[in-house]
Amino acid sequence: MLEFTVNQTLCTRCGECVADCPARIITMAAESLPAIAAEREAACYRCQHCLMICPYGAISILGVKPSSCRPLAGSFPDPERLEALIRGRRSIRRYKPENLDPQLIQRLLDVAWQAPTGKNERSVLFTVVDDREKLSRLRHEVMEALGEMARGQRFPRGMEFFGHFVTLWEEKGADILFRDAPHLLIASAPCEGASPVPDCLIALSYFELFAQANGVGTVWNGLTTWALFDILPGMRQRLGIPDSHTIGYGMSFGKPAVRFARTVQHGPARVNRVAL
Repeated sequence: MLEFTVNQTLCTRCGECVADCPARIITMAAESLPAIAAEREAACYRCQHCLMICPYGAISILGVKPSSCRPLAGSFPDPERLEALIRGRRSIRRYKPENLDPQLIQRLLDVAWQAPTGKNERSVLFTVVDDREKLSRLRHEVMEALGEMARGQRFPRGMEFFGHFVTLWEEKGADILFRDAPHLLIASAPCEGASPVPDCLIALSYFELFAQANGVGTVWNGLTTWALFDILPGMRQRLGIPDSHTIGYGMSFGKPAVRFARTVQHGPARVNRVAL
């Protein structure tokens, strides 16, 4: 059930909800309130556009009421600050040896889960290691398994360079894979979805920017992603990620042990302007 309801006192019949519905299932006859016919409810994208666009807060859907939502007017960051966040974002490879507050981690995940997905499927799964002791155990398990593969010369073709990381770990205690971060996030989505990999990457991008805005460092961790899912069999099951999921990517995160003073200057953008 969509629980699509309209407050008839607040509704002005402006028609904005009808015009903006992506599924085109909201109708409004002359002198009547907006409505969704029961036989058309299954076509709803569950995007909540109707709830968001109503200027008078007259529409509720999916059990969500306007009173529980944050007003947008005056809430967005100004362009200069947003540009500084994007330009100042850095990959962090030095972390403080401490956990983030669990409530902060949950907030980061909840905000990142607002990211757009293909067909609004909203099926991205966040698998998170939320405690540095847990990640330490995972790190030792992974490095031990990689060490056995290195000694047996059993790395997949093209992945032999992981042997160097094993040497650095065993001889110097240098953690090139996890970067001594206290936390790890892996995004996955059902294989049969409309766009599982893009959905995961977009969600991680949202996570990263909101994390940086909260003073949390991140690094897109391709080495760990390869180690866990392309080299070591069984790690997917060890982490509880369904076999039916496509792995998007992994991201290490935590309190940074480094502070940057200014932005870099990349660009200008490479642009192909179409002339028809």
